[in-house]
Parts: sequence; C-alpha cells; structure tokens
Amino acid sequence: MCNTRLKSSRVSLSSFTDLLPTSLQLRPKTARWLLISGAVAVMASAGPAQANPKYAGIVVDAKSGKVLYSEDADALRYPASLTKMMTLYLTFEALESGKIRKDSRVPVSRNAAKEPPSKLGVGAGNSLTVDQAIKALVTRSANDVATALGEFLGGSEDRFARLMTQKARQLGMTRTVYRNAHGLPNAAQVTTARDQARLGMALRQHFPQYYDYFSTRSFKFGRQTIGNHNRLLGAVRGVDGIKTGYTRASGYNLVTSAQVDGRSVVGVVLGGRSGASRDAQMKKLVAAYLGKASRRGNGGLIAQAEDAPTLATAAVAADSGHDLPVNGPVPTYRYEESRIETAYAATSGNGSVVGKEALAATLKLQREVAVPEPAPEYMPEQGDTNGASVDELTTSSTVVATAADVPSGWVIQIGATPDQKQARDLLDRARSSGGKALNGATPFTVAYQELYRARFAGFAGQDGAVAACKVLKRKGFACWASLQ
Repeated sequence: MCNTRLKSSRVSLSSFTDLLPTSLQLRPKTARWLLISGAVAVMASAGPAQANPKYAGIVVDAKSGKVLYSEDADALRYPASLTKMMTLYLTFEALESGKIRKDSRVPVSRNAAKEPPSKLGVGAGNSLTVDQAIKALVTRSANDVATALGEFLGGSEDRFARLMTQKARQLGMTRTVYRNAHGLPNAAQVTTARDQARLGMALRQHFPQYYDYFSTRSFKFGRQTIGNHNRLLGAVRGVDGIKTGYTRASGYNLVTSAQVDGRSVVGVVLGGRSGASRDAQMKKLVAAYLGKASRRGNGGLIAQAEDAPTLATAAVAADSGHDLPVNGPVPTYRYEESRIETAYAATSGNGSVVGKEALAATLKLQREVAVPEPAPEYMPEQGDTNGASVDELTTSSTVVATAADVPSGWVIQIGATPDQKQARDLLDRARSSGGKALNGATPFTVAYQELYRARFAGFAGQDGAVAACKVLKRKGFACWASLQ
C-alpha cells in the first residue's frame, strides 16, 4: 500500500515537472519539497473555521458597535459555562433593583448540591452569600452555585431558564435559548458568537458598579483559595474579564473584554480545540483589532430592558420578617401572592389587571405567563415547547386569526386577564394614555390557556418598544417589552 502511494506520488510529481518550461523544470526531489512546503503553508494559513468546524468568533467595537472581525458569528453553538454570564446578569439586575443584597443568603438545595464539577461543594441545606456566589461563578464557574442562584432568583431552575431566555430576547440576543443556569450539556441550549458579544457589552454597560467582579483573580471560601479560570487576566494588557466555558460538545469558549487608551472591544471565541489554542486565538484577536477600535461613542449600544420578574427567596423572607439560616434546612414561605403581583404587575393608577383570586386559580395551569417562549427555529429538540402554545390571536376588533398571524418583531405586553373583554378594555385605556408612544402600534390579544395577553405590536425596534413601556409605566400601567 505504501509503495503504491509512493509510486503514485512520483508519477504525479513527474507529470507536474513536465508541464513546466525546460528552463524551469525541477528535479523530482526539489518539486516534491516545494509541493509539500506549499501544502503546509496553505494549511497554516487556513482560518480557524476551516481547521475546526466548531469554531466561531467575533470582535465588536464596544463604543461604536462596529464589527471588526467575524467568522460564523451567527452559527448556532453551545454556550457551556458562558451561560453563567446571563445568570450573573439577572443577579446584578436583582441587586440593582433592591430585591436582594450582597449579604443575602443563597440556599443550596439537594438539586443544586448534586450538580457535577466544577463546583464549590457547599452541601445541601447550607447557604452562601450573594457576594460569594457571584465570585464562585466568575472564578471557579461553580455549577452547584449557578443552580442555587437560579432557584433562589426564579423559584425553580426551569422558571429561571425561561427568564434567562426572555432577557436574552430583550437584549437583542435573537438566537439564544437557555435551559439551565450553569451551561452543562443540553441539546436545546444554544447561542451564537454575536449574541454572546451583545451579552458581554450589556454586562459592562448596564452594571458598571458590579462589572469589577469579572476581574476577580481569586477569592477565599472557607479554607479554599479559588483562582480564576480566565488565563488572560493579567497576561494581556487591557483585558478585564469576562468568562470561560467548556463542554465536550461546545469546545473551549471565551468572552473577553479589553480596554486600552480609550478604545474598547468585546471578543468571543467559541469551539476552541484546547484552552491554550482558544486563549492564543483571543490574544491574536485583541492584538489585531483593539487598536482599530474607535475612541468615539459612549458605548450605549444596548437598551436597558425591563427587569425580569424574579422573586428571590431572600426578598420573600425579608418581607416575612425572617432571615435565612447560615446552615441547616431552608424554611419554605408562601409567596404565591408576591409571584402573582410580580408576574402580572398590577397597575397603580388603573386598578389590578385582574383579581388575585382569578390569577391564583390560573397560576396552577400556567406558571410562566410573563415569559415568552423562544422562536421554534432556535429549538433543536422538536416538540419541546414546555407546554406553551398560542391558541388564538384576536385584534382589538375581535377578529380571530391563526397562530401564524402573531405579529413579529418587538412587542409590549401590558397585562393578562381571564376575560377577553377585560384585555381589550385594558388595551383601549392604554392607547388613550400612551399618546405618541403608541402611534402606529397595533393592539392585539393572544389567548394562552385560560388567559388573554394584552399586547401592542408594530414598534420600530427595541428602542421604540422600551420607550413606549416607559411612557405607559409613568401612566400607571404594567409593561414589558420582548422580541417575538
């Protein structure tokens, strides 16, 4: 076999040299050397995507929004522990809104404690502070702590994952779906390099008071001193975070922020073959494109979305006059009423959107009414809709349409009622109060099981939808914006 291949190569080399003019004809050994050298050069110059089908990357000017480098930036990939960036985003949001404090204690359930490594190993029935939990995610990328935070903020990890996906849509991350708080393998949990760049910029832009967490080099927990997995911190000038990630399916991932001399970029590398090659690629991208970034612009590229309707156990405990224990079992508090108020956001100037009794009755049927499902084309697992379905659509003129007629683009929701007429009346009152903010907007209702969602569509992007919500909230209406 080897001799046959060798003979074949000799024939081809001879044929190659015969095609050259006499003055340029080469000896077979010389020709073979040139061909091999050329092949090596071609392979060495091949881009990362050619060498590695999992690879995707992007570099964005964080001040102007200009894409400086892109390769397969919109291809679906698995986020792995980059997922924890969104877990931290919702944690920072809860801190900023006052729902939790840095010293609030996060209980660790049996479900959280059994997560596989990397983990902090707190143990079921124990707890840690929010501050410790954030540092555990940033440095060790602790899966047990990520699950504990998800349960703490969302009531359950499943509900928290829905809130994560909703927040992704609000931030313009159109191709990202979350199914858990940590990033351990799930075939339906997907993202893109572009979406991760948006999230990296949103973290820095929306929460500058908490962003320094991402530059934590190490922290102490008990007898442990835990170092950061991000090897670029302190090794590359200007790098100030953000997050690493790895699973076998995803490869080695990294989102990096760098700021030098008034220039700022966020880079993403997904699907690296090793941690070292991933880090080397990011170093190369930062070196190549940071100097090309603009010094102009304020970096206000991603609109601040409405807070996710999270309700932390700590906040409930505080309202009940209780504190969480440092160790031992975590008490259960009844918080359905607070969850109802959070999810449906009763208005102050127009009365409750619906009565609490009706909401309590329907909550058993539909736990996540405020959280839109991701677009089906971004859900690899067929038929996995978590029970969500649009039964019918009605416009304000009550004409029934099909689910396919649900308006796309940015919409706002101002409430959900068990009666269709109540939903239409709510839309009419909002339209009368919204003024110019609702000019050109189309009111419609979506029937979801036993509730009718009152919504407006037809906004010119995220900014228009968020602006309309701000106006309506000043008028006493509940409102949140999402991308459909």
